[in-house]
Amino acid sequence: MKPTPPEVTPSSGVVVLGRFQPFHLGHASLLNAANKWRNEKAPNLNLIIAIGSSNREESLKNPWSAEERSAMIEIWISEMNIQNVEVVLIPDIEDPPNWVAHAEQYHGTAGVFFTSDAPSAGLYEDAGWEVHTEPLENRESFEGWRVRETSRMLSTIGDEEAVREVLSQTIPSAVVDYLVSNDSLRRLAFLREGGEPVG
Repeated sequence: MKPTPPEVTPSSGVVVLGRFQPFHLGHASLLNAANKWRNEKAPNLNLIIAIGSSNREESLKNPWSAEERSAMIEIWISEMNIQNVEVVLIPDIEDPPNWVAHAEQYHGTAGVFFTSDAPSAGLYEDAGWEVHTEPLENRESFEGWRVRETSRMLSTIGDEEAVREVLSQTIPSAVVDYLVSNDSLRRLAFLREGGEPVG
């Protein structure tokens, strides 16, 4: 497991879970909604952003490392000036019935789970969590595979301004700057794992 759970279980908070491959405008909308709910209903709780699949090897489905995804989120948090936020990394275990007990070691127990994903909501409700669901915003444009495939197609384009213009339609501008400036796009052209559905 990478990383291993902290020795002391974190305090409860408002948890938002995702793979964030990459962090896109759909994620931003969900986090803004969770932060608004937290500020209105539970201002004493931290907003905990849980990054799943931290132990996955680089592939077309998981092109960015957990550390890169954490950097994307932290850049966006800073730009949005969101306070009292923790970002935690959680490895996959491929065992949905035991997922919540596993994840609680990383993000704390029996807090509030904020999501737009029905299967995840069910798992956390079954584990006794308070769950708040948020409708998906512009789901067709913000599907993760679609954003990744667009990024991959742009990975060999040398015109940075054109790349920024296209990616900023689905990814926050500050995150686009990160992806372009540290060459996190270019390597996508060399990933060869099967590919993903297009269309």
